[in-house]
Amino acid sequence: MQAFFKRIADASSFQNFVTAVILIAGVVVGIETYGHLAAKYEVALHWTNQVILGIFIVEIIVKMGAEGSKPWRFFKDPWNVFDFLIVALCLLPFGGSFVTVLRLLRVLRVLKLVTALPKLQILVGALLKSIPSMVYVSMLLGLLFYLYAVTATFMFSANDPIHFESLQMSMLSLFRVVTLEDWTDIMYINMYGCANYGYDGNEALCTASEGHPLGAAAFFCSFVLVGTMVILNLFIGVIMNGMDEASAEAEELLKANTEGRQSLAKDLQELNGKIADLQKSLASITIRAEHEATDHETALAAAKE
Repeated sequence: MQAFFKRIADASSFQNFVTAVILIAGVVVGIETYGHLAAKYEVALHWTNQVILGIFIVEIIVKMGAEGSKPWRFFKDPWNVFDFLIVALCLLPFGGSFVTVLRLLRVLRVLKLVTALPKLQILVGALLKSIPSMVYVSMLLGLLFYLYAVTATFMFSANDPIHFESLQMSMLSLFRVVTLEDWTDIMYINMYGCANYGYDGNEALCTASEGHPLGAAAFFCSFVLVGTMVILNLFIGVIMNGMDEASAEAEELLKANTEGRQSLAKDLQELNGKIADLQKSLASITIRAEHEATDHETALAAAKE
């Protein structure tokens, strides 16, 4: 039975079938977001979801069966644990007011596509490996945000209360600046004063217009230069480094598996050679024994005569 399940689990046709089912699950979840379609095809969508869930359960049974008498080894692979949790959550008896929760859990089934495509596994693995380094980069970015937000609140809160009235509003505005979303408008408001730029329709909020031509330009340009051009690019560098490490590990694993298969094939070849030699020796011994038996019978017959 283990060989049977393992043959199915390793078959490319089975893996492609599971990938297709995952894509269908994603389409079904998308259809359910349209209320009129969900109501019109409610029964069909319900049974489609049940069939998809059943296929995912069969997939887990097959993979666990491939482990033979030690099915718990299925859980040694983190991706298998991920698949199991998604299926287990979809089996929970949600109903009534928890229908929305059930629909959200169905969305998670699309994430099984990660386990079905090795390249996506490498990408997700790279992101997970990058988390420790990204934490430190985030701390550096947070420190930069805090220092600039405090400075902006002191400098621009009177002139621009919409964006810099408080520390939290200053940090939110700086987030807009660091993403380069119309950041020049915020800069010009504080360069020319709210009475001269940007407060059309909000004149009542502009009670202390004061421009900082040089200070605002230096403040926002330096923040964009450091925050966007330097620190945000550190995130890209960290992720690319994680990608290199994950790709190297995948190549090493593939190389080890290939060498293992080659070594096994070589051992099997040597064993087959030894078996062939033993068969030749056995055949020679059998022929010799037959000749000796014939000679012995001939000698006995001659002795009787």
